[in-house]
Parts: sequence; structure tokens; C-alpha cells
Amino acid sequence: MTYCLGIKLKSGLVAIADTRITTGSETTTAKKLFVHQRDHHSIFLMTSGLRSVRDKAVTYFNEIMDEKGNELNKLYKAVNAFGEQLRRVADEDRTALERSGLRFNLHTIVGGQLKDDEEPKMFLLYPEGNWVEIADTYPFVIIGNSGYGKPILNRTLNYETSMKAALKAGFLSFDSTRVSANDVDFPIDVVLYENNSFNITEHRFEKNDLQQISEQWEKELKEALHNIPDNWIDVVLNKLPH
Repeated sequence: MTYCLGIKLKSGLVAIADTRITTGSETTTAKKLFVHQRDHHSIFLMTSGLRSVRDKAVTYFNEIMDEKGNELNKLYKAVNAFGEQLRRVADEDRTALERSGLRFNLHTIVGGQLKDDEEPKMFLLYPEGNWVEIADTYPFVIIGNSGYGKPILNRTLNYETSMKAALKAGFLSFDSTRVSANDVDFPIDVVLYENNSFNITEHRFEKNDLQQISEQWEKELKEALHNIPDNWIDVVLNKLPH
């Protein structure tokens, strides 16, 4: 499984992707976040799904970007280009994969800004090649293992949240997923993009880099639980036989 998070803010974009790959009983590390960066051309994409489908689709897309990237002036056109390559992979591999009992599956988050975009954009691309744009009213999307980390984002994020606070909440969301699922883990790759900067900042965090933050979060959760008033629980406890 995977944990990839994209956040669209008033100030820019934040993205986090784990790197754990599980194949049978083997666990390895592989990059799931890819960046295309040049003048007035800033794109990142993250994927969740079959690794073979991802590698092939990304390879095809990289060729398109090398050959025709300058012709793409808005991000949705780049998203359409990736969708075309994803459908190409589906035409080539879907039948063989399904014959082997594997479902053709790749979800992708694409974010960034091209020269004629008025602001940064973010899209969720489905395995069929169609997409939806991430809106200001619900400013984040998770692909992969989304159940454990989503609640904290629902409670803390909105379009006006600062990039620093969004990255903090995003890490705690990842960490909640990591401790609950054995198929999501460090290292994590982080991308930040400020509005109209045309400059993507990328950084990798190892477990040791953030272990103290994880431990502090666990401690404060336990303290918060202890500090929640419990007089309402007495209504039930008083009904127990003595």
C-alpha cells in the first residue's frame, strides 16, 4: 500500500509521499514522488497502485515531457498527457495483468503550475485516465492507505492554513497511518511549492529525523485523552452491577 498526500493552500502546495514497497514477504524502498522542474514549468506527481503500471506510465510521461513539455502551458494539459499514457499502458498490459489475477490500478496526484496557470493547481487522476481538480473547499486528497490519517486533516486543515501548519498536520497524518499499517513507512519525500515561484522544493526525511516529533505526538495524545472530562462516563459506569 501507499500513503501519498496532496494539499492545496492559499499560499501554495504541499505534498508528502512514503517510500515503502511491499512485494510478498519482501519490503523495499522506492520513490513514489516525481518532479519536473524548469523555467515556468513546475510539476510533481505521486502514485499509488501497481508498481509495474506506475513505472511504465511515468517512463512514457517523461518522454512526452522531454519531447513536448514546452508545448504544455497549463497544468490540466499535462494531466491529460499523463492520462493518455496511462490509457496506453492499460491497452498494453491490462489483459495480461487480469489474466494473472492482478487488477489494473493506478491513482495519481498531480500538482504544480505552468506558465499560463493563474495559480497552482492540483488534480486527482483515476486509473481510467479521467481526473478531478482539488478545490479550495476541500483542500487535500490522499491516495493509498487513507483511513488512519484522514481524521486529523479534516479537523485541522482548510484553504487558509499556513504551509508550515499544513506540513505539520500532514506529517502527523502520515505518522498515524504508519503506526497503524505495516505497509506504510519512512523515509518520506516532501514537496513544497509557493504560489507563482516556479520553484519546487523537495526534501527526504528519514525516521531518525522525525522520531522525536512522533514520540511527542504520542505523548500529547495520551495526555489529551487523560484531560478529557469523564463525568459523562459515570452515567454508564453507575449502571454496572456492584
